[in-house]
Amino acid sequence: MSDVATSAAPRRSRLAPGAVVRETRLGLLALALVVGAGAGLGAVVFRLLVNGITWVFTGQAEFGQDGWVGSAHAPWLGLGFLVLAPVVGGLVVGPLVSRFAPEARGHGVPEVMIAVAEQGGRIRPRVAAVKALASAVTIGSGGSVGREGPIVQIGSALASSFGQWVRLPESRLRILVACGAGGGIAATFNAPITGVFFGAEIILRELSAEALFSVMLSAMVADAIAIPFLGGRPFLEQYPVTTVLQHPQDYLLVAVLAVIAAFLGQGFSKALYAVEDLADRLWAGRPEWARPVVGGVAVGLVLLALPQMYGVGYPVMFKALAGDYALWFLLLLVIGKVVATSLTLAVGGSGGVFAPSLFIGLMTGTAFGLVVDQLFGPAAGDPALYAAMGMAGVFSSATRAPLTALASVVEMTGDFLLALPVMLTVGIATAVSRELSYGTVYTTKLLRRGQDLERSAPWQAFARLTAQQTMRPLPEAPRIPDRAEDTEAVAPDLDLGAIGRVRQERAPQAVFEDEPVAEVVRQLDAYGREGMPVVSGDGSRILGWITASSVVRAVRRALLPESRHDLPPQTSDTPLPGFRVVEVEVSPSGAAAGRAVADVAWPEGASPVSYTRGDLVHAVEPATVLEPGDIVNLLVRT
Repeated sequence: MSDVATSAAPRRSRLAPGAVVRETRLGLLALALVVGAGAGLGAVVFRLLVNGITWVFTGQAEFGQDGWVGSAHAPWLGLGFLVLAPVVGGLVVGPLVSRFAPEARGHGVPEVMIAVAEQGGRIRPRVAAVKALASAVTIGSGGSVGREGPIVQIGSALASSFGQWVRLPESRLRILVACGAGGGIAATFNAPITGVFFGAEIILRELSAEALFSVMLSAMVADAIAIPFLGGRPFLEQYPVTTVLQHPQDYLLVAVLAVIAAFLGQGFSKALYAVEDLADRLWAGRPEWARPVVGGVAVGLVLLALPQMYGVGYPVMFKALAGDYALWFLLLLVIGKVVATSLTLAVGGSGGVFAPSLFIGLMTGTAFGLVVDQLFGPAAGDPALYAAMGMAGVFSSATRAPLTALASVVEMTGDFLLALPVMLTVGIATAVSRELSYGTVYTTKLLRRGQDLERSAPWQAFARLTAQQTMRPLPEAPRIPDRAEDTEAVAPDLDLGAIGRVRQERAPQAVFEDEPVAEVVRQLDAYGREGMPVVSGDGSRILGWITASSVVRAVRRALLPESRHDLPPQTSDTPLPGFRVVEVEVSPSGAAAGRAVADVAWPEGASPVSYTRGDLVHAVEPATVLEPGDIVNLLVRT
């Protein structure tokens, strides 16, 4: 009876409690729930912190919507308060960021993206605290930025710190960081679907089932925790949910607005970096901690001219939806927001660009709605309808994240009847955006550092593969006998004389279907020159056979565009002139038997490059001791 017939079905070794959390799917989901709770609480605390600091500066939780109004705490300053507030905020933000966490400067999302893509999801723990305080002070003192970018970085930093504490492997730490980002967005906007897509589409940049489900759980828990504190109504609850397109031809107007929004989204992105470049040149050689202080004067002058730019700007958006602004003023608000946000970030402020892009889109869409209402009358639909399309178009153009744009507008308005026109808008805006620019408002910051996330790194394609994805499936999945059946197993009598001589018979080592391909390659190197069987997760069936060749083929498919998957591998006849490969078997009485490779007097012009021992091919090392029967490959000059 052969060893193959009597071997028991493969069994996974029992995992220690910590390993269960780190290495199993159930453990990842449990961690996602914890991260979701942390992200939800973080969003609540950050919202309260922003409102509290805004009150400290202005005497109100939200400011700017009433125009030229001074601070209730310092009425004697008059409108001079609008110039002074950003300067005072800069005195806090500049030293704080420069001293403790320079990566907290700016809008933060690119730093999370690069941490996930190239740093294994590792973010310094202190980033969460520094980003929260710096962004809250920036917004509360008048900086015209959003609070969503900061909560993404805060949630991601909390998730990364927690994942590093439990010693998660990098592949899972990346997913956990996306859970933190998605949970933060979900809690901030009361928009869990938006959080899921933001975490997967923008941060993680993949839509695998494991990643989606993990981010989904995190977003759900984060939103559920935030609702008792922040409320459960749609974020833009003032939006008239009964607004619909009256006629099919109105979709043509939506398409026109989508193109306009695409150009605006790209213009906003380019303005951000153009102003940042100008500020870098003007401030070259000066201390970075003082940059927000001096630059705060420029931000203050913009606020003095257009006080509606103070802070995030949501109350101003609500007034626009209510029809309180004329066409010319809506267009002025669009220009003012681009300038104010660009200046705030360029001078060293901390905050996001998510909310500014929504602000610009809503004002643009509302203005467009007023124009078409004048041209075509009520048949064109309510201007508020085009406000939603404008938000979706500008955001999807700037970020090139159509799924996130679609979900955010539908969830924030609470009007799911908008799904069709929003889908048209984000589709057109994203397509136009791709023609206008390679980078997005997030990735351009990384491209300027030489980091290109659009080009998938080969290690990413390799790291995501499993044994099941790289194996050759068997026509039938043979059942593996369990231990109770071992005593009855009888090895079949094999008569292979007509085929050839049997050189060796051994019990194969197996790998499980969900094992990472990196571990599979190690097993192949150690046990399976000719390949290894891949068994189901419960060890009951053999699903396929995996070889080094099948792994390479799967990696090739992961790296190539889908349209080229079915093309045969291209080979080229490229002989190496002046050399040949010679195989020589080490004889028991030969000069190489029992000696290290470096001690053997090889013929002149012959270099040992590899050797075969049993069924395995090995690279030659100087200290390798050769044994009788080894087959040595020599690269010989002709």
